Amino acid sequence: MTSGPGVGIVVVSHSRALARAALALASEMLHGRRVRIEIAAGLDETTFGTDAVQVKHAIEKVDGPDGVVVLMDLGSAVLSAELALDLLEDPAIRERVILSSAPIVEGLVVAAVAASGGASRSEVATEARNALLGKAAHLSVPDQDAAEVASTPVGDEVVGVFAVANRHGLHARPAARLVGEVSGLDAAVTLTNLTTGTGPVPAASLSRVATLGAQEGHRVEVRASGPQAQEAVEHVLALAARSFDETTETPVLPELAPTAGPVAASPGIAIGPVRRLDVAPVEVDDREVGDPAGEWRRLVEAVAEVRRDIEHLRALTVREVGEAEAAIFDAHLSLLADAEMLADVKERIGAGLGAFTAWTASMADIERQWSELPDSYLRERAADVRAVGDQVRRVLAGAAAQQTGGEGVLVARDLTPAQTAGLDTSSVRGIVLAAGSALSHAAILARSRDIPLVVSAGRDVLTVPEGTPIVIDGSTGEIHVDPQPAVVDDYRRRAADLAERRTRELALAGEPATTLDGTRILVAANLGSLADARAARAGGADEAGLVRTEFLFLGRSEAPGVEEQEQEYVAIGEALGGRRVTLRSLDVGGDKPLPYLPVVREDNPFLGLRGLRLALARPALLHDQLVAVCRAARRTPTSLMFPMVSTAAELRAARAALDAAAGPSGVPGDLRVGMMVEVPAAALKIESFLPLLDFVSIGTNDLTQYALAAERGNPAVAGLADALDPAVLQLIDRVCQASRGRVDVAVCGEVAADTAAVALLVGLGVRELSVGPHAVPRVKERVRALDLEQCQVVAKQALSLESADEVREFAHAALGC
Repeated sequence: MTSGPGVGIVVVSHSRALARAALALASEMLHGRRVRIEIAAGLDETTFGTDAVQVKHAIEKVDGPDGVVVLMDLGSAVLSAELALDLLEDPAIRERVILSSAPIVEGLVVAAVAASGGASRSEVATEARNALLGKAAHLSVPDQDAAEVASTPVGDEVVGVFAVANRHGLHARPAARLVGEVSGLDAAVTLTNLTTGTGPVPAASLSRVATLGAQEGHRVEVRASGPQAQEAVEHVLALAARSFDETTETPVLPELAPTAGPVAASPGIAIGPVRRLDVAPVEVDDREVGDPAGEWRRLVEAVAEVRRDIEHLRALTVREVGEAEAAIFDAHLSLLADAEMLADVKERIGAGLGAFTAWTASMADIERQWSELPDSYLRERAADVRAVGDQVRRVLAGAAAQQTGGEGVLVARDLTPAQTAGLDTSSVRGIVLAAGSALSHAAILARSRDIPLVVSAGRDVLTVPEGTPIVIDGSTGEIHVDPQPAVVDDYRRRAADLAERRTRELALAGEPATTLDGTRILVAANLGSLADARAARAGGADEAGLVRTEFLFLGRSEAPGVEEQEQEYVAIGEALGGRRVTLRSLDVGGDKPLPYLPVVREDNPFLGLRGLRLALARPALLHDQLVAVCRAARRTPTSLMFPMVSTAAELRAARAALDAAAGPSGVPGDLRVGMMVEVPAAALKIESFLPLLDFVSIGTNDLTQYALAAERGNPAVAGLADALDPAVLQLIDRVCQASRGRVDVAVCGEVAADTAAVALLVGLGVRELSVGPHAVPRVKERVRALDLEQCQVVAKQALSLESADEVREFAHAALGC
C-alpha cells in the first residue's frame, strides 16, 4: 500500500481507455504537482465493466492520512465502489473514503487540482461535485430545444413499448444485453409485460427481468425516470428492434446440426462407464457464522473470484471457439452484478445467516421463480442461475470447480478448450462429443494430452444414461454403447496391443526416424509452452517444428516485452536440449483477438486481418518480437516462420522488418527463415516465394478448410474437412515439386500425426513432420516401416482419387496403414 500526505483519488469507470484519457487531461492541469491517482476501469483493455476487487486495490494504493475520494462514471460503477468498501478489511481506511457523485471527467480535473493544493477530502469531494457549475453558468441562455428539456419535471417518466421478436423471448442472453444497456445510464428503468400483466420489474436486474416471462410476440412497456430517461427508453427500443443483437432465425442453444460423424479425433481405445462433466452438490455447515460484516466480505470476495474466472473463460471461449458461444457468459456476469440480488443476500446476512446459507437461499428463490415461468425454454434457463450459484457456493466452500462422476469415458455436447485442458487424465479415459470437430482446438488439446476422442457423434449419444458401459476407438471413430462381452474383450486385446506398441515406440523414441531405404525424416514437435518442450524432449523429438508464440501474448492486458520473449524462446531451446526451435511469428487477429490489440469486427475473421497481415499492420508489435527472435537466435539454434502469407510482397515486407529488427550486426547467420503455406494461393504460386526462404512448412489445418470451404470447427461439415482429400494432397504435391532441391518442406498440421497420411506425405516429398509431443514416438516408428519408393508410387496414385475416404482405403490396402 502506498500512503502519504494529500488526498488520494480513485477513478472507477466502465472504460479503461476513458479513465486513462481523463487522467491524462487532469494531469495537464497539475503542471508537475503530484497527486496520487489510480484508475480501476474496465474488465480488460477493451471489455467494458467494473470490478470491486480492482477498486479495493486502487483505494488501498492511494490511501493515506488525508483519505480518498472515489469518482464513478455510471451504473454498476457505483455498485462496484460500494462493494469495494465492504471488501476493505481495515475499517480505518473505510472511514477515510468518500464516494463522490461528481461527473467523472470534469470532477477529476477539479478534484486533482484541489488535492494538489492541499484541500481536505471533503473539500476535494465538494469541488468535484461543483465541477459543472461553470459550464451551467456559461450555458445559462439555452437554445429552444434545451429549454424544452429543462422545463420537463425531473420526476416525469418517459414511456415506450416494444414487441419481443426473439424466438425464445427475453431469456438469459437478450436479457443480459438489455440489462447491460440500461445499467450504464443515469436513469431508473422498469419493464412490464403488458401481455401477461407481470411487472413492473427493474430493468437493471437480470434476475427480475427473467421473471417477466416475456415470450416471442409479447408486448413490453419500458418506463424510465431520471436525467437520462429519454436515452434509456430509446436505447431499449432500438435494442429490441435489433432483437437484442441475437439472430432470431436460430435458437440460442440450437439443436445439433446433422453431422458426418462419428469422426475419429484423437487415437487410442477407451473402455469404461459413461461419465458426465457434472458439479457435485456442495453442502456446508453454516452454524459457525461470523459477524455480518465478515460474512458479507466473504461473499463479495467469492463473487469477485467467480466473476474473474468467468471473464477469463469467456475470453478463452471467444478466442478458441467464437463470440456466439461465449455470449452466454454475459448473462452469468450480469447475474453476479445484479444489485437487487446482492441486496437480498446482504439483507439475509444482516439477519444472521452465514454467507453460504444466505447465497444459497437467495439463488434458490431466483431459480424457483425462473423455473415457474410458463414457457418451457425460459424455464430451462434456470440452469444459468444454478450454474452461477454453484460456482459461488463452491468458492465459499473451497470445493473443486468441476469433476466427473468417477473414472470412465466423458460424454458431452462439446467442450471448450479450457474445459479440455482442465480434465483429470487419471479419471477421464476417453471423450465422446456430440458436436465438435477433429480440427477444433479442444481436439488438438485432447491429442496433446493423449486422450482418445471421438467427435461429431450426434445428439443421440447425449441420451445414454450415466454409468452405461461404452467403448470408443479414437483412431477409427467407432463407438459401442453397452457392448457385448465379446466386443469388450476384443477391444481390451487391441488396447493391450496398443500399450505394448507404445512401450516399444518410447524405447526407440530417441533414435532417428529413417525409412527402410535409409532416407532420414525429421520428426519434430508442435509446442505451445515450456511444458510442451519438456514433453517433446522426453518423447524423442528431433526439434521444435512449430512454437505457437501467441501463447505468450494471450490472456494478459499488455504485450510481453522483448526481454520476456527472448527468455521464453531461449528457455524452450534449453528444454529441448539445444535442438533447433522453429518460432512462428505472432498468429492472432480475427478469430484469435488480443484485448490490447483491438481490430475491427469482421464478418468472416478466417478471411480477415490475421497472421502476418495483422503483424504488418502493427509494426511496433512485430518489431519487438523480431528483436527477441534475433537475440534468441544468437543463443540457441532458431528458425523463424511467418503465418498466413498470401503474396510475395507480404513476405518481402516481413524480411525487411526482420533486417531492421536485427540492427547493425545483421540477421544472425544461423537464423533460418521460412513461411507457412496455409492459403491455396500460396501453394499454387510457391515459386514466387522460394528465393526469399530457407524452408516452408505446410499448415494443413487452415489449408484444408480454405481449399474445401469447410470451417474446421463446424460439426455439420466435419467430414469434409479432411486433409487427405485429393485436392489438399495436390496442393501439398505442388509445393513439394517446386521446392525439391531448393528448400526443405515440412508439414506442421494435425495430418502429420495421421498414420495413413505419414506414408503419403513422405511419398510426396515432405521431409519433416511436426506433431504433438505425445505423437512423436508413434510417428517415428511409422516412418521406420516405410519404403520410400513404394510411398512415392502410392502417393502419386492417391492424387487422382475422388475423396479422402478413397485415399484412406487405398493407402491402407497398398501400405497396410
